[in-house]
Amino acid sequence: MKKRSLIIFLLALAAVGGGTYAAWRSYGSPADAPKFKLAKAESGPLTAAVSATGTLNPVVSVQVGSQVSGQIKEILVDFNSPVKSGQLIARLDPETYEHRVRQAQADVDAARAGQGVQQAEVSRARANLSNAQRDYERKKTLVEKNFISPAERDTAQNTLDAARASLASAEAQVKNGEAVVRQREAQLAAARVDLERTSIKAPVDGIVVKRSIEPGQTVAASLQAPELFVIAKNLTDMQVETSIDEADVGRVRLGQKASFTVDAFAGRHFEGEVRQVRKAATVVSNVVTYTVVISAANPDLTLLPGMTANVRIITAQKDKALKVPNAALRYRPSGAADEKKSTGTTASAVSPAPTPAAAPANSGGAGSGGLAQLRDRLVADLKLDTDQQSKVDAIFEAMRDKFRAARELPDAEKTRAQERNRAEIREKIAAILTPEQKKRYDELASESQAARAGGGAGRIWIVGEDGKAKPVEVRLGLTDGSMTEIVSGDVRVGQEVIVGQQAAAKASGMPGPRLF
Repeated sequence: MKKRSLIIFLLALAAVGGGTYAAWRSYGSPADAPKFKLAKAESGPLTAAVSATGTLNPVVSVQVGSQVSGQIKEILVDFNSPVKSGQLIARLDPETYEHRVRQAQADVDAARAGQGVQQAEVSRARANLSNAQRDYERKKTLVEKNFISPAERDTAQNTLDAARASLASAEAQVKNGEAVVRQREAQLAAARVDLERTSIKAPVDGIVVKRSIEPGQTVAASLQAPELFVIAKNLTDMQVETSIDEADVGRVRLGQKASFTVDAFAGRHFEGEVRQVRKAATVVSNVVTYTVVISAANPDLTLLPGMTANVRIITAQKDKALKVPNAALRYRPSGAADEKKSTGTTASAVSPAPTPAAAPANSGGAGSGGLAQLRDRLVADLKLDTDQQSKVDAIFEAMRDKFRAARELPDAEKTRAQERNRAEIREKIAAILTPEQKKRYDELASESQAARAGGGAGRIWIVGEDGKAKPVEVRLGLTDGSMTEIVSGDVRVGQEVIVGQQAAAKASGMPGPRLF
């Protein structure tokens, strides 16, 4: 009897224990592990671009002003009027300048009349000189025959000298009169030019895009000519002047393809290319930008001056690249913040994959291993001959100490020093290449620069065999803002990478079953 009671008690205890365990499993377990959001690494085209906004302007825009002051008497053109070079487009009141011309003409006539009087004086002085010369000759002969005293001969000599001086004075007066005539003629010509300038003419063929005057308005031209009109020479050839941030301007090169849109024609894309990168910097609120000019064909005159253009400059492009979403690069699992900080510091000290464009970008890249890899890639990609290889070795040997010295500089100076070293290496290497090799070298340099702009070293996370996030170190290349190229790393096409995670499911809060 006691044995049976013991068995029943043990069975009941086992049942209660099993129920308690089941309830704990069902209601008392910790929150479910987080579920990852995954995306696949893809292979496809990738384009790196620089985006900015700018203003549409005519390639040639001429401001038409006035060089003389006066009242606007007549305006012969209006906004959007086509004009030809030399065409009369406005006229100032010419009355004042007409009087100046008449006054200058009168001054010229008076100077010429005075010149005539002076010419007559020259003729009279010549006659007096001739008479004095004959008188002197006669008295000289009479003195020799002792018919007159030498004193009379001396008087005749003095008269002759005075006549010569009078002639010289009269001739000088004639030259002075000629100079006065030329002076008065120049004043007359200037007055006529001013009178001509009262007629405002178009300096080029084009279209009037701005008119700043009205009839009856007074124009005052002093130190600066007032603006009357703005004429666009050719609206079929426009340009976009856009401001590029200093962080992106290094990737912009002449001839790069660009596209832009304007708000007036939503959905329509206009094509162009980089025509000019201006070296003058613009600083606004400590932000440094550079003006880049983009060509913009406008054969149908759709685009208008002053429109705001949203520009996209293609800086690099690949037809086939292994790429992952940018979200995969931003993702960090919980608890990985400290690890990220420490590994980030380590990654910055490790030299990236060397490129032909420059010595390795980071401080460690100046070591013998980085330069050796760079040399091998130059030899393979550019097919360098033996002589060129020896010259490259000499260049690297000469630059090795400079890279080591740059590592010891403060961070602010280190970047500039490394950039100078890279530029020096590029210049020296380019000097030993053939034209074909140099062309290929420039292509590799562009790819290298775009790769450095893409972010350098990075980290993505995949789901490991244990179901937890596993880090994978990668080397980054081009980026288009949403996808980034994976240059190297343990990632393959179609592999799933973590781009985020769903919040862990919270416990329901439902109380466990009451056992008693």
